[in-house]
Amino acid sequence: MFFDDRLATVLRQRATGEASLCTQYRQLLDLLGRARTQSRGSDRSLLAAAWLRLDALAEAIPAATRARMIREPGWRFQSPDLVVHLADQEAEVAAAALTRADLASEDWAALIPRLPVRARGFLRLRRDLPVDVEALLERLGVHDRGLPAPAPAPAPAPAPAPAPAQETAADGSADRTPPAPLRPAGEPVVLRPVGKAPRDALPATPASAPARSRDDTGRTEISALVERIAQFRRTRSETQAELERSPLLPLGELPERSERAVTMFGFATDTTGRIAWAASDAAPMVIGMRLFAGSAAQDSAGDAIARAFQRRQPITRAAISLEGAPAITGDWVVDAEPRFSEEGHFTGYFGRLRRVPGASTAASAGPEAREADRIRQLLHELRTPVTAVQGYAEVIQQQLFGPAPHEYRALAAAIAADAARILAGFEELDRLARLETGATRIEPGETDLAALLRRTAAQLAPVLAPQGAGIDLGCAAEACLIAAIDAEDAEALVWRLLASLAAAAGPGERIALQLEAVIGAGRGAARLSCSLPARLSAAAGVDEAGLFAATNRTGESAISPGLFGTGFALRLARAEARSAGGALRRNGDALVLTLPLLGGNRGSRDAALA
Repeated sequence: MFFDDRLATVLRQRATGEASLCTQYRQLLDLLGRARTQSRGSDRSLLAAAWLRLDALAEAIPAATRARMIREPGWRFQSPDLVVHLADQEAEVAAAALTRADLASEDWAALIPRLPVRARGFLRLRRDLPVDVEALLERLGVHDRGLPAPAPAPAPAPAPAPAPAQETAADGSADRTPPAPLRPAGEPVVLRPVGKAPRDALPATPASAPARSRDDTGRTEISALVERIAQFRRTRSETQAELERSPLLPLGELPERSERAVTMFGFATDTTGRIAWAASDAAPMVIGMRLFAGSAAQDSAGDAIARAFQRRQPITRAAISLEGAPAITGDWVVDAEPRFSEEGHFTGYFGRLRRVPGASTAASAGPEAREADRIRQLLHELRTPVTAVQGYAEVIQQQLFGPAPHEYRALAAAIAADAARILAGFEELDRLARLETGATRIEPGETDLAALLRRTAAQLAPVLAPQGAGIDLGCAAEACLIAAIDAEDAEALVWRLLASLAAAAGPGERIALQLEAVIGAGRGAARLSCSLPARLSAAAGVDEAGLFAATNRTGESAISPGLFGTGFALRLARAEARSAGGALRRNGDALVLTLPLLGGNRGSRDAALA
């Protein structure tokens, strides 16, 4: 940087609102707080204007707001001039500035004698000052607190009210004794250190006084509160013990809740790695437990957690083992983030512990479910770039940033369409992964399955008619069969099933559909039997595993079952049917879809189908 004009740029700005005033104040703090602001050949008049602007902003911004801005993390004032300038302002601003000051030993030695007497005491609140600076403060007599502000002169005490039995003089006026002087004339004033006065220096309290001061009794408000809490606990424990000893009538009380294992809880640690706070269900069992070790050998099992703790880094999915109560004993996974104070000091970690699934749960989750979970994580990473490509293509196609040639707009429209198809395929993959892992389920609802089949077949008929193909629905026109599945999910399932079969249909081939109600011991089910086209039949060498395989793809067709072909679409339809409480399986040369019926009037629906 050959020319540093940042200060001039800040001063050229006109700050009118509250937000702009605070922004300009922060900018001036940043520029004037640097140790090399004046050593770079800055214009003296420009620096003088900056100091004047800082004072003008201090008059417009409240002291509490300025102190809060100075205490923000990241500030390190390396300019002694700025520290002296701020130390001469309000007490809270001076305290914040002296807390944030980061000066060398020689700068502190030259600065402390220039500080106001009131501001020197704030330096005693710091624990990171050099040794020679601490010695200088000792020589100057600076203690933990600054000198108190002088108190106003006490007003003369009013005369005490006359007692009911006070005697009166003959002229009717009360016999008043003049109050004793506060201090005999000419007696020297004895200065004592700020703090609690000695017991013998306090004035004697009359025996008739109804109340005693805190210094007389030796008790404080905190000790009184502690005593009240202790008394409450003693009373409660005695009451509980008495209730336990008392006999109870057999009135059908609920049995005691059995202790259940904790599966997840939040926690917070101190600077040593001990749990100082935890969720209520686990707090009695884990508070005080050493969760993170301050040091560990490099070959130990917890070396990764120990290194992260020493370096104050986040801890992500780290394995840890807890011992203690049966509810928390076992293997856990910990995720935690470091915490820092406003001054930037490390204060501990906060995070969450999750129990590792047991061996039985891991065994029940087969390789298919684990593979689906990995696919979901991969899709999350792929959506972002594809969405960005689609967005930029739409910007070019719609000429949002300016005119574009028609050829570029056509290419951009094609790219946007391809990106939309890819995102639609991602949605299908994500839906299949969620359904197979149980992360989502088909919501229950009410759907007229017969009407939905008629409507879907009518939509596919114009596309199949040119090649002589079609769909034959074996159901009466007035038939009504209500399935217990959400309407939107049912429409997507039926469309995916019929579109997959129609895309595989050859010229002149008819697909037969037969819908019927099956009443069993339960609430009944709706069964849809679909004849398979020749390309998907057993004669073509397609077994049940190959029918639902992702490699099963039909030829070119005007009907697209999805981005990944017929096999994937049928597999997704099977997962949707299972999630809805039904099934989709192959039965010879037919594909049978079963969905649960809505309970209630099964007899009338069966009669309507008949």
